Amino acid sequence: MSPVGKKQGLENPAVRGASRSRGSRSAGSHSAAPIIRDPDAGQDRDAGSNSSGRRYLDGQMLVAMPGMADERFARSVIYLCAHSEDGAMGIVVNQPSQVRDFPDLLVQLQIIAPQERISLPKATEAIQVLQGGPVQTDRGFVLHSSDFFIDNSTLPIDDGVSLTATIDILRAIAAGEGPNQALLALGYAGWDPGQLENEIQHNGWLNCPADPAILFDTDLESKYARALRLIGIDLARLSSAAGHA
Repeated sequence: MSPVGKKQGLENPAVRGASRSRGSRSAGSHSAAPIIRDPDAGQDRDAGSNSSGRRYLDGQMLVAMPGMADERFARSVIYLCAHSEDGAMGIVVNQPSQVRDFPDLLVQLQIIAPQERISLPKATEAIQVLQGGPVQTDRGFVLHSSDFFIDNSTLPIDDGVSLTATIDILRAIAAGEGPNQALLALGYAGWDPGQLENEIQHNGWLNCPADPAILFDTDLESKYARALRLIGIDLARLSSAAGHA
């Protein structure tokens, strides 16, 4: 898997050095300006209809097959934020980050002072900090419910889910003015043109409509089995020889 375009997210100084030492790519210095762009801008985003007749999977979940060749994505569930002829970008939603505590992260990013932790909204304690993928692991991407929107910064993905990667959303969450549901992902998964389609054809992934109950809840360990059940598959009976959706 490889990065698509030059997406950036919220820079996390706590993991910046470690991620670069592992060889992950980053896209330069942090900016307060909008730092995520829709790779399908100006194109038809309807997953069931486009000029070439191809079916794009924006807003769907990818579920790794047991025979997934890339160990980084074993038993992973990925929410696809963008998919087009230019490639794809998604967030792994069931892998915990080494940075576990969201309020601590707000302190590290200097959004709040350490003494302000005690006054944070109760909901901030439930926000998951996840390992969103191997690309740009020193950057943050907030996947959230669509009741929150920042002009020129928020990318609506479907009717219920959006993506924002500017620090303003973290400030809003800290002030109790953020979305009802959110997770913070460090890094993302990316595919070059045709790469995701090839992996699906070779039984690397299944896909299904996204379920917000799976995306945003805190029970990470069960997400894989629950996503498979959405497709009608019993994990105990699934083998690497199974077909693809």
